[in-house]
Amino acid sequence: MRILVTGTAGFIGFHTACALLADGHDILGVDVVNAYYDPALKEARLKVLNAEPKFSEARLDIANAQALRAAFDKFRPLRVIHLAAQAGVRYSLENPQAYLDSNLQGFLNVLECCRHSQVEHLVYASSSSVYGANRVLPFRETDGVHHPVSFYAATKQAGEAMAHAYAHTYGLPCTGLRFFTVYGPWGRPDMAYFKFTKAILNGDPIDVYNQGDMRRDFTYIDDVVEGIIRVCDTIAQIDSPQENSRCMNPGKSAVAPMALYNIGGGTQMELMALIRGLEEKLGVPAKLNLMPMQTGDVHETLSDSSALWNAVGYKPTTKLDEGTAKFVDWYREFYGV
Repeated sequence: MRILVTGTAGFIGFHTACALLADGHDILGVDVVNAYYDPALKEARLKVLNAEPKFSEARLDIANAQALRAAFDKFRPLRVIHLAAQAGVRYSLENPQAYLDSNLQGFLNVLECCRHSQVEHLVYASSSSVYGANRVLPFRETDGVHHPVSFYAATKQAGEAMAHAYAHTYGLPCTGLRFFTVYGPWGRPDMAYFKFTKAILNGDPIDVYNQGDMRRDFTYIDDVVEGIIRVCDTIAQIDSPQENSRCMNPGKSAVAPMALYNIGGGTQMELMALIRGLEEKLGVPAKLNLMPMQTGDVHETLSDSSALWNAVGYKPTTKLDEGTAKFVDWYREFYGV
């Protein structure tokens, strides 16, 4: 099957493309390879992918509608997995324009290309950040997402609304995935676990926000990829709630072929537990720089992934200590430390 994957130089996109190639699919990877974080890491991921005979690369900016349409027209994908985005909550405080260009204009271009190319299913990345100021845990797809606390979260919320509109107006099946703190080998250097590992090994202090009083639902990359692939194979359909029902099923729409799922481990871990685990695996104590909560952050996250389980029979299972051990092994090998 021909599957177009955006963001293949990125963390989740790289792993997703690797898994799809292992399953025998033909993959076109789309990525601009920007300098938001170390381009050398992105090039190293692409080197792995380009060694595969069924992988081809289109290096372009999804905000460039003409270039993206040309890639679609040439490859003629049957399905699309859209993982390219300007990531990072904190960077959105400094450069909101980058989020508008990639997460809104870029996503619009992807939607347009999908509808004109008769793509049978679009799977796209959303984020647990859309839950924003919500305080009731665990987060469920039926929760309101009307109070984002960062511009990044606002663009992801808008993307979900755009996808629903295209699903309703043009009959384009769309499934969005709200990722919860994804981590693992080949990860993003701007993520806490990656920065902590580098700093601990270098003997540098690590910035720990909210005095360390933060809790996250960490989700290992292999679990996320398995969820993406299963969802891709489960084409979204219009939901049919019971007559006189006042609410829809979690993550479904009664007027559009659309679905929306959390992908999270379903277990909340203290940030300090992550740090202590890294100290143990690295054999080096961390130097802590305790700081107040940063604008745009949320105190805690926790997913209810039962809707994903009901739809595709899968939920993440990797424990944090197992996942961080795999990351540390990769980090030592990749950077030679």
